Amino acid sequence: MPIINDVLLFDEQLHGDGLTKAFSMTPQDVLIEIRESGLKGRGGAGFPTGTKWMLAAAAVSDKKFVVCNADEGEPGTFKDRVLLDEYPKLVFEGMLIAGDAIGAEKGILYLRGEYRYLVEKLEKYLEHMRAENKLGFNILNSGVCFDIEIRLGAGAYVCGEETALIESLEGYRGEARNRPPFPVDTGFMKYPTVVNNVETFASVSVIMSKGSKWFRQYGTSKSAGTKLVSISGDCHQPGVYEIPFGMTVEKILEMVGAQNTKAVQVGGASGYCVPKKEFNRTISYEDLSTGGSIIIFNETRDMLHVLKNFMEFFVEESCGQCTPCRIGNKKLLEGVEKIEHGDCSLSYSKELIELGRSMQVASKCGLGQSSPNPFISILTNFEDEIFSQR
Repeated sequence: MPIINDVLLFDEQLHGDGLTKAFSMTPQDVLIEIRESGLKGRGGAGFPTGTKWMLAAAAVSDKKFVVCNADEGEPGTFKDRVLLDEYPKLVFEGMLIAGDAIGAEKGILYLRGEYRYLVEKLEKYLEHMRAENKLGFNILNSGVCFDIEIRLGAGAYVCGEETALIESLEGYRGEARNRPPFPVDTGFMKYPTVVNNVETFASVSVIMSKGSKWFRQYGTSKSAGTKLVSISGDCHQPGVYEIPFGMTVEKILEMVGAQNTKAVQVGGASGYCVPKKEFNRTISYEDLSTGGSIIIFNETRDMLHVLKNFMEFFVEESCGQCTPCRIGNKKLLEGVEKIEHGDCSLSYSKELIELGRSMQVASKCGLGQSSPNPFISILTNFEDEIFSQR
């Protein structure tokens, strides 16, 4: 994994044993350390991890669960796969630390169905942890009991949303739940549940090893630490990079050897399409937030074709539960096809943009709330190119 700017968050050779340090602390002290680190959810939503854990810890229940969301379905994202393949220690230890902090005895890794080939390797690592008394009964003679099992998803994009993921875990169709109640109160099997992304759990292990102050020296005041990004598209050096929050799009393009870049899609298909005039914007929760996907398009790319590809994906992946998403995405795709055939006026495209904004407010879950993002940003930023060619 390429590392830049001497940021080495995920180099296991350069940090100690976060698990041992965490187990030498009280659960309350662990919660405070995670809160003080400023760690936010690395799946893209950016909810403060310490706050989420504290809410789950405060919930009164005889059972609690920790769920790792490894359903990496966002187009252009592959950094969680790298973490699970090369750094399973950090991920599983992060889950264990979470379990101890909130009082859970069971963890579940919800693994994307297409990553089935990783199951055997991950199961072997879990057995290795059990043999070292780092999973199971009376872990490290601390009195803590916690174990992890692996469950496979079935390829539904919507299951990247935490409540739809929980529905899938319970054996139901993957559909988002109404909230409240939230998973920290009523999650898996109606018990308090913490759901975090693969990268979030891996970061927890490192934070416990190095400390919250070390972690906060990277990034910005509102976006602490570093971010793993999956970079693909028109560049000479695609791959997974670890960057400090606050890095500009322009700097990233230089780093990966991109030339004649027209646009950068930040956040995958559901993200924002950044035009050249905005390449000074930064990767951060306060500016361009991303779960990890960065797709680069050079001057040869037809942005309407790019948009059509995205909208076809969302029409296919919508679970159909709520009207704004089920019907709205189809209407946006129809609009793209009308533009393609020269049958869409500029005024009608403006109406479709307003429809997209309504979907962002009215849709039930993150799929429908974010699927209009590429439609709005591409039509807004590349309006002249798109309509002058048709």
